[in-house]
Amino acid sequence: MEGIIDAHHHIWRLDDLDWLKGPTQPRIFGDYNSIKHDYLINDFTTDLKDSGVEKSVYIQVNWPPHGELREAEWVQNVSDENGWPHAFVGYVDFSAEDTNNTLKKFNSFPLMRGIRQQLHWHENPLYRFQTIPDLMNQIAWQRNFAHIQEYGWSFELQVFASQMKDAARFASDFPETTMVLQHCGMPEDTSDAGMNLWRDGMTRLAECPNVHCKFSGLGTFIHRNDPNFIADITGECLKLFSADRCLYGSNYPIEKIWTGYQSIVNAFLNAISGLSKAEQISVMRNNAMRIYKIDT
Repeated sequence: MEGIIDAHHHIWRLDDLDWLKGPTQPRIFGDYNSIKHDYLINDFTTDLKDSGVEKSVYIQVNWPPHGELREAEWVQNVSDENGWPHAFVGYVDFSAEDTNNTLKKFNSFPLMRGIRQQLHWHENPLYRFQTIPDLMNQIAWQRNFAHIQEYGWSFELQVFASQMKDAARFASDFPETTMVLQHCGMPEDTSDAGMNLWRDGMTRLAECPNVHCKFSGLGTFIHRNDPNFIADITGECLKLFSADRCLYGSNYPIEKIWTGYQSIVNAFLNAISGLSKAEQISVMRNNAMRIYKIDT
């Protein structure tokens, strides 16, 4: 399929990333020594050669604290020089007192389309990104989050199944803000009990019309590209959200640890092959174009 939009990828300079610089340490995605080097836009476009991808969305990569504006400036300059990426999702700490000032500065970047502050918390410390599971419920945090509505930007919602009840309430409280659920809700526990909890949470989120489901990062916990797993998870997500509210993203180069780019695209294309042609185009292209306001 031509005209695919990759709605979730990263590029980085190693000197700007604390989490890739130090000694190897446990991560959700395992040993990452193979990607501990600069990964620039030319590396990305080389990796996706002949994949059918024609445009992309850069998702923030957690630069050091207070580096979010430098990240935005760097990504904008990369795009100005190379024509890629075509949209940018930045980082804001909605717990900070200067949130609105940061958002105002972000508004000066033409590529700016959304914000990601990772909210996922897990009882397993290796999967834990926030110190508390319910940051999204905090009054001060929500008060700052409300400013996002002034700019019409989307929010990348990243939570585990145990947080989805709160996340659905949060999404309902901000119905005018488009929210994009990361990595199909990160189904890390594939036991019967774990999947039932995930389905219950996903059902709650699907009932919020402003929540969309991103097909990305499904190798994160299994550390491989598994077409059957991808087909199973995306199939359930499509039943809940419909093709109009699902979109493709690669999470590259994280998944380069265990697979190549073309294998990811093929797995998702095979997973949605039972959809109509129009529905397939919605998932792989049109929904991302609409949500991230990418010009044709």
